[in-house]
Order: sequence, then C-alpha cells, then structure tokens
Amino acid sequence: MTKATQRRPLLVPRLGFLPQVPGAHARGCFVPSAEWLAARLAGLRRRGWGGAWPFAEGTAMVRGDGRASWPDPRPRPGALSARPARWRRAVVKTSANAEKTDEEEKEDRAAQSLLNKLIRSNLVDNTNQVEVLQRDPNSPLYSVKSFEELRLKPQLLQGVYAMGFNRPSKIQENALPLMLAEPPQNLIAQSQSGTGKTAAFVLAMLSQVEPANRYPQCLCLSPTYELALQTGKVIEQMGKFYPELKLAYAVRGNKLERGQKVSEHIVIGTPGTVLDWCSKLKFIDPKKIKVFVLDEADVMIATQGHQDQSIRIQRMLPRNCQMLLFSATFEDSVWKFAQKVVPDPNIIKLKREEETLDTIKQYYVLCNNRDEKFQALCNLYGAITIAQAMIFCHTRKTASWLAAELSKEGHQVALLSGEMMVEQRAAVIERFREGKEKVLVTTNVCARGIDVEQVSVVINFDLPVDKDGNPDNETYLHRIGRTGRFGKRGLAVNMVDSKHSMNILNRIQEHFNKKIERLDTDDLDEIEKIAN
Repeated sequence: MTKATQRRPLLVPRLGFLPQVPGAHARGCFVPSAEWLAARLAGLRRRGWGGAWPFAEGTAMVRGDGRASWPDPRPRPGALSARPARWRRAVVKTSANAEKTDEEEKEDRAAQSLLNKLIRSNLVDNTNQVEVLQRDPNSPLYSVKSFEELRLKPQLLQGVYAMGFNRPSKIQENALPLMLAEPPQNLIAQSQSGTGKTAAFVLAMLSQVEPANRYPQCLCLSPTYELALQTGKVIEQMGKFYPELKLAYAVRGNKLERGQKVSEHIVIGTPGTVLDWCSKLKFIDPKKIKVFVLDEADVMIATQGHQDQSIRIQRMLPRNCQMLLFSATFEDSVWKFAQKVVPDPNIIKLKREEETLDTIKQYYVLCNNRDEKFQALCNLYGAITIAQAMIFCHTRKTASWLAAELSKEGHQVALLSGEMMVEQRAAVIERFREGKEKVLVTTNVCARGIDVEQVSVVINFDLPVDKDGNPDNETYLHRIGRTGRFGKRGLAVNMVDSKHSMNILNRIQEHFNKKIERLDTDDLDEIEKIAN
C-alpha cells in the first residue's frame, strides 16, 4: 500500500466507524464523508436539535483530513447542559471485517434505538390495542383525550404544546393518569420506539420536581450515554419554561470533585456511574429521590452488568419512590427484571397484531451465481418502473460490491452497513427518504423501523438466515415489510442461487403459509405483468 492510499485512524465518537469502502465515492455510491457529516449535524442543530450533540463520551469533531479537531466546548458539570468531554481514538475497520454475515450485522439494541430516534420525524401511529392491568382492579380506569384533563402546571402545559404535542398518544392516554395520580403509582409499560413514552415519563418527572429544593428528586437510567442525551434533550425542551430547572448527566467522564453534592433536580445517567454517584462517591442522596425511571429495559438487560447495577440502585431508594419502567418488548427476561425493580405495578401492554403480507406480491428468481443474480436485477430495472428499492445482502462485502456495480450501471445508490456511525446511517436514510438516492443497498441494519413511502420494491439479493443457517423468518418479514406500506401494494423479489437457498425459500413459504411464485427475469412480458 502506498503512502497516498493509506487511511489514517479518525478521531470519532464511540458510536461506530466511518465507512472505508474502496472506490465507493468514485463509483457514485453515497457514503457520507466526515466533512459532510459534520456539516449535516451542524444543520440539524440549527434546525432545533438542541444543545445535546448525540455523540459518545466526549467528542472531537471529525475533520475530513482525519486529523484531531477542536475540543468539545460544552459546559462543565453543574450547568443545565453539562456534558462530559473525553476523546477516544477509533481505528478504522479493515477489509477483514467485510466478511461479516447478516447475523453478525444485527444491531445491538442500543444502537438501533438511537438510530430510530434520530431518523424519526413524528410519532408512530400505533394501531395496536393497549391493555391496562391495574394494581387494584377495583379502582376506576381513567384515560385522557387532552393534556388539559391532566391539570398540569401552566409551565408544563406550555412546554408540552411547544414540543408539538396536540393530544396524548395512545400510550400517553393510559399511562399519564396513572403516573400523575395522587399518590403517584408505579408502572411497567410496553412501549415501542416513537409512541411518545419518553415525553410521558419526562412529564411525570417534571410534575414532581420542586425547584426550590436544590437536590436530585428524579433519577432516570438509560442504557447508554447517547440515549441519555436523547432523554435529556426532551427534558430540556419540555422544561424550557422552568428557567430554574437544572439537569445533570451521571455518565462516565463527567467528573465531580470528591465531597461535592449534586444540586440539579433531575439526574440522567447510565447504571454504573449512577451507582457510583449514589454509593461510593455520595454525590447523590438516593433517599431523596421521588421518581425513578428505568428506560429501555430490554436494552438494559442486554448490556453486561446493567441489570445488577439497576437493582442495586433501586434498593437504595425510599419505599414511597415512584418506580416507572419502560420496554419495547416483554420477553421473559425483561418481565423477570421488571418484577424485581417495580413493586406493585400497574401494567400497560400492547396487544400484538399479526403483520400481514397480503399487500405484498412475492416472487423468486432462479440463478446459478452472483453475476446471474445481478443480471436478473438489471433485467428487472430495465422492464419495470421502480420508484425506490431496498436491496438486502448477507455480508458487507456483497453489499459493497453490489452498490459499486449498480453505480456503474448509472443508478443513484446509497450504501448502508453496520460499520458506519449511527449518525451517518441516519444521514443516509434521510437522503434516501428525500429521494436523492433511488436504491438503498444494505445489510440487516436497515431491516426494522424505517418507513419510506416511495419504496415499491424490496429485493433479497441474499435470503436471511440465522447463525445456524436456518431461515430467519422474522427478519424476512421485517425486510419485505419495507414495501406494501401506507396502503399501497408492494413487490418483493427473492434471489435463489443454490439448493440450500431454495430450501430456505421453501421453509419461509411454509412458515407464512404463503406461496411465492417463480419469476423468469429473461421474459420481459412476464416481468411487465408483475408491475400491473
């Protein structure tokens, strides 16, 4: 490798890595540069991102030349927007990682949750029915249709409306009367990303804060630094009409002097640091906490050590402290954890509705190798009009190769993979939503939670399998579910290039009890029929 082609390590926040796809820019694939990303994030901040940069523990801004940039100018602990400032050198991943399979690509839940928060433009209109199980079944069950019914303090109501909430979401309708009751009640709630649950528990915390008391009264645990910043952003927005309100971040790197006491009203942090602040360092008196929130419980228990640390923190709190726990899923492990942390809870669950494939036409194409799969893809594009397409690959290497080949054919292509920083993925997805790229080539990092109205075709260049080589039916459903949305009919095409992949396809058909028709991509008349 010559000196000119060597890549320097970049100083980046600990969220991932800048993608180093050889020749990607020259071939027309959109892979955002460091300069582009910095400018994009600056634009987001100007448009109301708030004071919270969604970076990892301390940050040097990334320069396009890969050199260290300016230090973080954020305020020291004690101010409302206190952020830790530490630097971390990340070495760019090499091509040795390009062979990772889609099972290895599956995002850790914290990164996926952060990505969903960054790309969401509004609340999800959840069609699931809400099931409320009250601690006391004899108590009347209340729900609200407006925020005025909650009798909030004027400053809080003003903050709610300033955030753009006109009426409570489905989860808020049922959760807020319980959380704001007198006396406040404990709650375990299942709530998916984008349903307004963060605003709900922030409202509960702000309702309990007495600004005249200069000590922590509310404590919120988040699985990661980045998710803590996102929650802090909501608190800052909703509490903007409380000028005396103070917020502190208990995260690694935020240093206080030994013997110092935290005077902020609300503390958000990760379990390990919060535990240190409460027990070893005595920065916080846990006996004065009135509201304890454990957010993203399913993410929390997937992180080593967080579960035990959270339980130890909970045991330090007073008996009358309100306990609130939120989780996107209610797996057995989450449920056992919730029962340890939240005594005598009210429970809100989402009744599961089966996802349907009725609006999606599914086909498969028989090929012998990768080149034939690519040719079949070109034939599809030559015969039918495709507004936007998402193409899923099994490995990063295949995704990179396919994006480059499609770019050579003149297509506007974006590439998305797990080696990219979370903010970079968000930038790629936003451009794809805006129609700046018509084709998105991706591994499983894009299988969930991304709604693009113009996507008319989903192509499984490689069928999804788990680490044992068996069909991954859930991932298949999430993949092809990117089309056939918003009441429109969608098209899914599966590439089959071996006996093994044919067996995988047959098992997928059996699982969903849905026949997948064969498509001959050499027959233009047949291809044109599927578009009608």
